[in-house]
Amino acid sequence: MNRRLLSCCLLLLALGAVPAQAAERPRVGLVLGGGGARGAAHLGILEALEEQRIAVDCVAGTSMGALFAGAWAAGVTPAAMRRELERVDWRDIFIDNPEYAEMSYRNRLIARTYPPGSEGGVGDKGVRYQGGVVAGQKIKLFLNRLVGTVRQIESLPLPLSIVATDIGNGQRVVFRDGTLSTAMRASMSVPGLLAPVETGGRKLVDGGLVDNLPVAEVRERCRADVVIAVDVGTPLLKSEEIGSLLTVSAQMIGILTQQNVERSLALLGPRDILIRPDLGDITAVDFPRHEEAAERGRRAAQALAERLAGLRLSPADYAAWQQAMTVEPQPQLRVDAVEVAGLHRVNPQAVERLLDIAPGEEVDALRIDNNLLRIYGDGHYESVDYALSNEAGRNLLRVMPVEKSWGPDYLRFGLTLQADDGDGASFGLRGAYHQTWLNALGGELLYHAELGSRDRLGVNYYQPLDPGQRVFFEALAGVEQEDINIYRDDRRLAQYRARQGLLGVWLGHNLGVYGSVRLGWLHRDRRYRLDTGQPVIPSANTEFGGWQAGIDLDRFDRMYFPTRGWAAKVDYFNSPKLDYARLDVDLRAAFSVADNVFNARLAYTGSPRGELPAFDAARLGGFLNMTAFSRDQLQGDSARYVGLRTEHIISRMPLGLRGDLRLGLAVEAARLGGQLSGTRRRDWIDSTALYLGGETPLGPAYLGLGRSSTGAANLFLFIGTP
Repeated sequence: MNRRLLSCCLLLLALGAVPAQAAERPRVGLVLGGGGARGAAHLGILEALEEQRIAVDCVAGTSMGALFAGAWAAGVTPAAMRRELERVDWRDIFIDNPEYAEMSYRNRLIARTYPPGSEGGVGDKGVRYQGGVVAGQKIKLFLNRLVGTVRQIESLPLPLSIVATDIGNGQRVVFRDGTLSTAMRASMSVPGLLAPVETGGRKLVDGGLVDNLPVAEVRERCRADVVIAVDVGTPLLKSEEIGSLLTVSAQMIGILTQQNVERSLALLGPRDILIRPDLGDITAVDFPRHEEAAERGRRAAQALAERLAGLRLSPADYAAWQQAMTVEPQPQLRVDAVEVAGLHRVNPQAVERLLDIAPGEEVDALRIDNNLLRIYGDGHYESVDYALSNEAGRNLLRVMPVEKSWGPDYLRFGLTLQADDGDGASFGLRGAYHQTWLNALGGELLYHAELGSRDRLGVNYYQPLDPGQRVFFEALAGVEQEDINIYRDDRRLAQYRARQGLLGVWLGHNLGVYGSVRLGWLHRDRRYRLDTGQPVIPSANTEFGGWQAGIDLDRFDRMYFPTRGWAAKVDYFNSPKLDYARLDVDLRAAFSVADNVFNARLAYTGSPRGELPAFDAARLGGFLNMTAFSRDQLQGDSARYVGLRTEHIISRMPLGLRGDLRLGLAVEAARLGGQLSGTRRRDWIDSTALYLGGETPLGPAYLGLGRSSTGAANLFLFIGTP
């Protein structure tokens, strides 16, 4: 009997029914550590493991390692990961807001005066801010595209563990189930940079604080006989490199991370394989260098080919393992219904107005992302996510905005610093208290004040009249005062102190994200007082009102220094009492070729009826508005302006900041009619300017020199918001 049993076993082995290689293969656990941008080395290592036919029984990842571990476990091949990384605009993904053209018109108006970074919430608990410099909106959408919105960790063919940290108590949190993209996003939440992820009553941040190289996790998860651990952590700074609060904070996090990595390394045995790619000077924020990091990771794994050879499978066995790990990709889906969920203050119809997905349409992840970014651009949410599900045979797209926990009332601030040869130095500090969602239609109150060279105090009430916020009513009441200079032949003759009271009401229509049109009545009370110099203009103290109509369209990608797009603004004011009308037209366009940006502007101010009074004259002067002249130096009954400029981008803002530094050349020309102030020339006046400038988190900033053939010259500096 024993001889017959032995013969059967030998026959089965010969026929391959019990593969000897499979029976002898050790269980392998893969550990991908955190390291920010250095984690792109994981991609090259996964490619090398694929080339060497190394099968894995479980995988664990932290931070950037969680991204690659999660994608791999979800069936995304290294080749597909590389394609997705190449599509990412790394300078844009850390900026939550969509580009300027996709923000709501109301939010754009607020951002022109108050930089978005100045926003702070006001509530019962005082002033609060968002949990990180970056909310992570675009990062989460990228993860959704990479692995899908409905992938559950427990349903993946490859056992996966993702490590995060509970910032409330410092405990290690391991995701072995739940939504994959949420777990990946939580593990990547670098404290202070990326806002924490709230899930299960916890606020979760980067797992690197407690377990940056989770070796123990794969030992437990799949009883791994061999651990392949990949350490891509950033080396500690040298003592001489530490000299600021930022570097001290980075070093503290680095020390905590290194300590837990050393504990993990102590768990490695003689059979385990440690891969430490030589990443040179690639830092944790060098995301644009992902291809270089991946190549260095690939070389590091190839250098250990002899040690990995013992884990190599035959082509047939590896193909069978790959087949078992395959996950069906998410196809383009027909959406049968769209639902907005999770709102408390915001009217769902205000969200639906920004969705251009109709029931019955086929959509892909990229189109959904564009819709969600447009919703985020309304300014009321800390995140906007979505889920796709099949309910009763119908495909449901569920949009899930999360309202700002620090809203709905905000404090906002702005700053202006400017100086030029003719006008001297001036400054302005502005602040506002902004109440939003006063009612179900989205009413807002903005109390604003400015102190400095121009003083202002006022209140603005904005009230949408329908749930979709297409039609609105707006009212304004305020007072302001400023100095107005009068010039003759480029020499200042007088300075007047002008005071004005304003009271206005308008009805308007929002044209989607393009802009708005409006019609209303503006009442003005103007008072002039001569401060210095000669009384060169007649008394202009008067109280009057008039009809005002306007259209404001803006499709620029950035607010102040665009790289592409166009804008058109037309305003018309008609005063029956003073028997005059004023028309303002401003047309702009921009396009770019590589690092060169080309801009054009045409503008006109004139009096279709009557003559513009001195207090409402057409004005030119200042940066890119006849740069050789001081602000408002050129005044008359009409003004025609044409400007062309070219700018070369010489550097860009760091990751997480939108903007760049440019060297620009501007050529401008203007013609005044019924001249009140400035040079006495009646024909075209020229101006040429050379400047260094760009858009910063504080607004535009520029330094330069303008000259005119009239002899006028202007050295100017500006920082802040106009």
